[in-house]
Amino acid sequence: MSDSHVLEVPVKGMDCAECAQHVQQAIAKLHGVESVDVLLAAEKAVIRLDPGRVDLSAIRQAVESAGYTVPDTATPANASINQFSRRMTILLAVVFAIVLGIVVAGEWLGLFDHLNELIPLPIGIVLVVAGGWPVFRNVARATLRRQITSHTLMTLGVMAALIVGEWVAAAIVVIFMRVGDYVERFTAENARRAVKELTALAPQTARVERAGEEVEVPVAEVQPGDTVIVRPGEQIPVDGEVIAGYATIDQAAITGESMPVEVSAGSHVFAATIAKLGSLRIKALRVGADTTFGRVIKLVEEAEAHRGEVQRLADRFSAYYLPVVAGIAALTFVISRNPLATAAVLVVACSCSFALATPVAMLAAIGASAKRGLLIKGGKYLEALAKADVVLIDKTGTLTLGRPRITDVIALNGVPAPEAVQLAATAERYSEHPLAAAVRELAQAQNLTLAEPEHFTAIPGMGVRATVQGATITVGNRRLIPAAASLPLAAHLEAEGKTLLVVARNDEPIALLAAADTLRPETPAAIAELRALGINHIELLTGDNERTAATLAGQLGVQYRAQLLPEDKIAVVKDYQARGHTVVMVGDGVNDAPALAQADIGIAMGAAGTDIAIEAAHIALMRDDWMLVPQVLRIARRTMGVVKLNIGFTAVYNLVGLTLAAVGLLPPTLAAAAQSLPDLGILANSARLLRQR
Repeated sequence: MSDSHVLEVPVKGMDCAECAQHVQQAIAKLHGVESVDVLLAAEKAVIRLDPGRVDLSAIRQAVESAGYTVPDTATPANASINQFSRRMTILLAVVFAIVLGIVVAGEWLGLFDHLNELIPLPIGIVLVVAGGWPVFRNVARATLRRQITSHTLMTLGVMAALIVGEWVAAAIVVIFMRVGDYVERFTAENARRAVKELTALAPQTARVERAGEEVEVPVAEVQPGDTVIVRPGEQIPVDGEVIAGYATIDQAAITGESMPVEVSAGSHVFAATIAKLGSLRIKALRVGADTTFGRVIKLVEEAEAHRGEVQRLADRFSAYYLPVVAGIAALTFVISRNPLATAAVLVVACSCSFALATPVAMLAAIGASAKRGLLIKGGKYLEALAKADVVLIDKTGTLTLGRPRITDVIALNGVPAPEAVQLAATAERYSEHPLAAAVRELAQAQNLTLAEPEHFTAIPGMGVRATVQGATITVGNRRLIPAAASLPLAAHLEAEGKTLLVVARNDEPIALLAAADTLRPETPAAIAELRALGINHIELLTGDNERTAATLAGQLGVQYRAQLLPEDKIAVVKDYQARGHTVVMVGDGVNDAPALAQADIGIAMGAAGTDIAIEAAHIALMRDDWMLVPQVLRIARRTMGVVKLNIGFTAVYNLVGLTLAAVGLLPPTLAAAAQSLPDLGILANSARLLRQR
């Protein structure tokens, strides 16, 4: 057997979740198809298949048999579609309201009865069939495949109205069926809006260096290793490394952060970001779909394929709902002997609103979150996050900055602190140790000028020694400088979990420098927000020593476990899960990958450009900002609130509609109008998730 391949096939004509389900079922029946996810928002099917047993022509035929089409090429994103969609939705709402008013007035005044008498029934039947032919054709195809759709019931309602000679009622049902289809189509288009906006941000061309000349080519033709030239105001078309130049970069498309960053030779940059000031020469490392931006788009597109329990509940409800409605209609006819009431029951009970209730809300939340720098892999993770009650946190690189900083400078023997820092930084000028970098960073922050050290020597595990301004300057631990062993402040600083550096001139201590991996400045406020959201169990998990962990946990007021290996963190997650908790693990996405994958929701910090973070975590924060953690929790809870309101509203609305139709208070014409209203309600309610708070 050949190896499996993944094929992405564009599908046109899908308006609702039910449409996507029909396409998925049709493709899944093909021999050689291993799995298929039909993505309504992206208008495509992602198929894993054996190319030796199934090809594109067979897939095209299966899609067309389900009533949809596979275009020869994918339709390019149109940036103006959103404005057009919004205008058309408003226009449809106005038209819908006018038609509804005419229908209500006509029904009340009895005008439809006169119309039935003026136009013969055969002509009326022709008008009804012509107007509803696209719907009737799809229903017939579904019936041949032994599938029941929401339009099956409405078609039965139309047939019932025609049988009793009420062709005008049947025609009005068809009108509202078609209006309802357009409403659903624009509902789906609004759900696709976030994906289309993301796709529209993707750069289309790149200026590359070929044979010593600058050539503008489509992005698809750029290869890893190419030299890409970016001028002021242009988009960066690839993920790569700056090899020359200096610029200020707007990275909002990737990280959601509005503040620009400065880059120069050696800096990494991302596709779809914008060089506001300056020009760059960039070595392409990732291109096209492999860039960070390309992966963001792909994950947002595929997010809807990950269905949560709420979505599966809606799917199961829809499967049982239609037969139940058919039974209610039959019972209505048996009891009332009123064919119009029976037809009205069938017409009002459209289940599309149930199918839309969850995915529209999830897509709105996921798409809006991606624009804020929150990459959520699927609706089921939003659902799980909304129920979270335990948050476990890695330390290094997550709660902290991930690098040491000098926190204390204590001058000794009459030497001013700035002078001691200047001498230490000069001695450490060519050291590659992280603590040396922290000393140089402090000197730079104090605008101190460094001299050129002489006779530099690095002493592994202890420190450095160099000649500075004719004196021997030693920077290291207390083992390197015996005279520092009796300093009382040294023990105190080490008791706080800090790493101690002694600065000595000609073997005489002149300063103590204490270094620590410091908290991110926003972390305490973020932890306080998590508690305000009801997360009372927050625990620090770290491989660091007991003393450092206790100090950090004490600053935040959280519990802690120290000296943990990766497998120990997994065991902690499993223990909480076994006790019935929903666990969130927040890590940096590298050494925490196993625990991120094991947790109910793994959140990776600073995932921009990090493959393992995006792969292991369920939610990736595209910038290092702890305030995004409580923000994504609020989004999850708000989204589930919208989903539950959608489902509850639909259930109550349909129950009332069925009751009124069954007792004869809702004629087929008004029933047809009524069945389209829940879709508008769901769209309006879900659209709230697109607005930032």
